[in-house]
Amino acid sequence: MSLQQVNAFYEVLISDQAIYEQYLKKCCRRGFFGSCHWDKTKIVNFATTIGYKFTEDELAQVLFEDEASFCDSSLNLSAHGQLS
Repeated sequence: MSLQQVNAFYEVLISDQAIYEQYLKKCCRRGFFGSCHWDKTKIVNFATTIGYKFTEDELAQVLFEDEASFCDSSLNLSAHGQLS
């Protein structure tokens, strides 16, 4: 259930620019060359303020699953010669 909360939270972020701007301001620490360093604790706390409830571990699980899926897709494309 909480993994669904993480996904729903990110759906709201991508669909509502005002909420995304608040999220960016409160949860991102700017690094060199404008890179963003995300604070999982701040993300979880921010999500709570707009009605979502999940843990840092659940957040990490969803984020790392997405990265793994992207990597798997990239590997599959290169294995089939579709990626140069």
